[in-house]
Amino acid sequence: MSEVIEKSRLAKQASLVVGSLTTEQKNKALLQMADHLIHRQKDIIAANQEDLRRGRENGLSESLLDRLALDEKRIAAMADGLRQVSELTDPVGDQLEQFERPNGLVVKKVRVPIGVIGMIYEARPNVTVDAAGLCLKTGNAVVLRGGSSALHSNSKIVEVLHEALEQTAIPANALQLISDPNRSSVDEMLKLNGLLDVIIPRGGAGLIQNVVNNATVPVIETGAGICHTYIDSEADPEMAVDIAINAKVQRPSVCNSMETLLLHKDYAQQHFPALADRFKAAGVELRGNETARNMVSWINPATEEDWSTEYNDYILAVKIVDSLDEAIDHIQKYGTMHSECIVTNNNQKASSFMQRVDAAAVYHNASTRFTDGFEFGFGAEIGISTQKLHARGPMGLPALTSTKYCIYGSGQIRS
Repeated sequence: MSEVIEKSRLAKQASLVVGSLTTEQKNKALLQMADHLIHRQKDIIAANQEDLRRGRENGLSESLLDRLALDEKRIAAMADGLRQVSELTDPVGDQLEQFERPNGLVVKKVRVPIGVIGMIYEARPNVTVDAAGLCLKTGNAVVLRGGSSALHSNSKIVEVLHEALEQTAIPANALQLISDPNRSSVDEMLKLNGLLDVIIPRGGAGLIQNVVNNATVPVIETGAGICHTYIDSEADPEMAVDIAINAKVQRPSVCNSMETLLLHKDYAQQHFPALADRFKAAGVELRGNETARNMVSWINPATEEDWSTEYNDYILAVKIVDSLDEAIDHIQKYGTMHSECIVTNNNQKASSFMQRVDAAAVYHNASTRFTDGFEFGFGAEIGISTQKLHARGPMGLPALTSTKYCIYGSGQIRS
């Protein structure tokens, strides 16, 4: 029996237990997990250092190494995320509807755990903790398959969390990590109907499309983040600079960072050269269309590929546009329905943008970097869904539940 099947079976068995636990039991387990992360942080950091060493040897970019790196501050944030999830309202058991039929049947619709969630993700080891906390809080078991670049970090984190769970009502088998780094382990997970109830991919476009195109298990698609910021002719200049710089520079390696900056020609004529210098000072390479290069001669030419690339790095595509309509058309063509922003003081234009742009999160005068479960008050997130069924946007606790109907009768039979 393969590792994938064996661990998925153990998770399936454990899901029957964790799905019936009380909120108090689950919360106590989350707090125990948080305490263990802090208690064992030196061991986790040591394992992470090995991943970083291997990553440098294998030529990982600085932005990817940043996504991979753990320190005391990041581990503390992971533990705080678990504590915040423990304080959130447990959606399991929520009654969404109740009605009575003419024949006297009382029908109630309630939230229930999904069952066993398969999570396939790449470099960021904090996802291991976020996924474990959210899944267990909602009464689900979880089978994790992280990227090979974070194998030592993820293994140590799961070891620590298992130690914590041994002292709680949640069976440790409810949390499983696939350690096989071969692509075949991912392919096997995609076909585990009957053991996995849903698969959530989280990572680059290649990973996500492989899962979406090849899985027979149902998938909640989290999308690549080709996020745009459109600065309108009626934008506040200082606000526009602050938002654009934050959206790209604050943490370029994550999916909600800006990859393309769209500038109305009137704004660009007055402010683009100074804004370009700000990006240059921050170490950002700019790649612009012909109009942008005519305004700032030192930036590199943008190709068709640049408009559809998620860099996750200090690279930014820039396009000067003639109108709001042109900006929206560009976003609809190249966007991934993740996060889009308009900076303007014209509320009518903002309203048009917010209504017409098809994305999971649409912003007016705020950085796309806020598309995040923690920032939305969810405590953490399992991913950011860019699809339209079941869940969309940052997926917190309710997104990890399904529903069932409970029907109460007094002997009714159907004629």
